[in-house]
Amino acid sequence: MIPDLRLAILLQSLDQQIAELEREISALPKHVAEIEKQLDQHLRRLDADRAALSGNQKERKKLEGEVLIQEQKISKLKDQMLQAKTNEVYRAFQHEIEFCEREIRKFEDRILDLMAESEALEKNVRAAEASLKVEKAQVENEKRVVHDRTAIDQRQLDDARAERQRAVSGMTPQVYSTYERIRKKRNGVAVTGIAEGLCLACNLSLRPQFLQDVRRNDQVLYCESCGRILYYSPPPVAEEAADGSPSHPATAGS
Repeated sequence: MIPDLRLAILLQSLDQQIAELEREISALPKHVAEIEKQLDQHLRRLDADRAALSGNQKERKKLEGEVLIQEQKISKLKDQMLQAKTNEVYRAFQHEIEFCEREIRKFEDRILDLMAESEALEKNVRAAEASLKVEKAQVENEKRVVHDRTAIDQRQLDDARAERQRAVSGMTPQVYSTYERIRKKRNGVAVTGIAEGLCLACNLSLRPQFLQDVRRNDQVLYCESCGRILYYSPPPVAEEAADGSPSHPATAGS
């Protein structure tokens, strides 16, 4: 196989490796951003539950204070009732006491509702805190993995780019220029093999004489249909036959 063909095959392999490494290096920060976004959403939810729990406790404390004020008011009203001079004044005190008692019942009913809500909120907060502790550790571990993976990918990318440059420097400039043009036009695939008389990229048949020319691998030829650089890679059995090695093990006693 002539050097230009061998280097074109190598170049395509390197270009595919480089493209894959670049995609992964680009995707890794997005992955980190996504898991950090999810963590932030869970933190915000926890903050909302904590705020709701704090508001619940403040309202309960306020209502308990209101109950105490009403109880103190009832105590004073009862003392004043004892000094009432007329039934009318006495009944007025009674009505005011009954109003205070209704207020107390209203406050106490709300306090009971808040206590029930508080239990659910406290449960949510405890569960979220435990879950977030685990999630934070997982996120930090994932970030370390991504950091290490990126460093490895970057080293491999640098090596592949350096090897690519060496391959390019060994190619005939015209062949390399044509390779680049085809690669950009054909979605990154500029070189393809042949098998059973077909171009493996476009699956169209090659003319018999042209097929024989391609099989020799002694010149850069292009598919007459898709325009890609063609090469022939003999199957293993054909290689063994060319070496004079038996293609099948000898039968005992033959």
